[in-house]
Parts: sequence; structure tokens; C-alpha cells
Amino acid sequence: MTETRCDWCGDDPLYVAYHDTEWGVPERDPRALFEKLTLEAFQAGLSWITILRKREGFRSAFAGFDPAIIAAWGDAEVARLLQDPGIVRHRGKIEATIGNARVYLEIEEKQGFSPYLWGFVADSPIENQWTSLSEVPGSTDISKALSKDLKARGFKFCGPTIVYAFMQAVGMVNDHLVSCPWHARVAALGGAAR
Repeated sequence: MTETRCDWCGDDPLYVAYHDTEWGVPERDPRALFEKLTLEAFQAGLSWITILRKREGFRSAFAGFDPAIIAAWGDAEVARLLQDPGIVRHRGKIEATIGNARVYLEIEEKQGFSPYLWGFVADSPIENQWTSLSEVPGSTDISKALSKDLKARGFKFCGPTIVYAFMQAVGMVNDHLVSCPWHARVAALGGAAR
């Protein structure tokens, strides 16, 4: 029997590898969570494959997504990043990333960035049972609540749709279709994380 992946990943090798090894896998490392939330923000208005193709460029340009380094940046770094063809050169998103790194540090110090985010799903992945891509929502009440809370803390480029895509990517929700063999694999990983 041929394994049928989620429809959205198509047959681009980069997309397939992302689907098979990362998407939906529960992520708890705070720096990795910051990176993925940042990349989701940069993806707004673009296709995810565009971001995947530039991910190494982003990692290089943004000091491996080290929030402590990024939080200290100012106008000179913004100017440098706006000249970097390895990333999406969007002033608002670049400036938001610097500000978001500062907010990240505050959250990390007070309660931990990972526990903060995972608290919105009671520290356990939500296991959805979608049978077609048309059933998968663009946002949920939880993504709206997390988005609102992030914004209240000072985060930018974190609307409910961006936040839901982030939640899918980091395994806070398992939105692999039930026909996809990775649905069960990711569900097992989510259970192991508890």
C-alpha cells in the first residue's frame, strides 16, 4: 500500500522532508519555538515553501535565532538585514522580530517560553481527526486566545492564522489528515511527550 501524505505537501522534496520530519512533531525547545514563530510571521502573504527555501539564510542572518543576540539589535542590524537576499526583506517583519525577541526574553525569564505556549493546550497536543484539507481551520479559539495574549505582551505579526499555522508546525495540534501515516506517528510522539 502506498502511503498518502497530507495533500498540501505535494511532491517537492523540501516540502516532503519538512512534512515527514518536522511538521506536527511536538517541539518544546524554546529557541526552536521562537524560530518557528518568527518564520511563520515572515511567511504571512507568501508560500511556506518560499520560507523553507530561505530557512538557512534566515538562520544565518538572525544569529541562529538566538533571542538574546537579536534583542540587542538596532537600526544598523535592520539596515544590514534589509540588504540580505537570503531572507525575506520586509522592514516591518524584521523590526517585529527584534521586538519579539525582547518579549521572548521577558516570558522566558518569568515562566519559560515553552511552558507559556504549551499552557494554551494544557501541555498536551490536540489530536484532530480531519479527513480532508477542507476541514482544517485557518484559526481556532485557542489560536485566537494565544494571539491576543502574545499581542498584549508586545509581540507583533502574530495574528490568529499565523499562530494556528505555528501551532500546527510545532505539534501543539496534530493536523495531519487521518489518512496520512504521519498522523499516527505524530500522535504517538505527542503521547510520549506527556
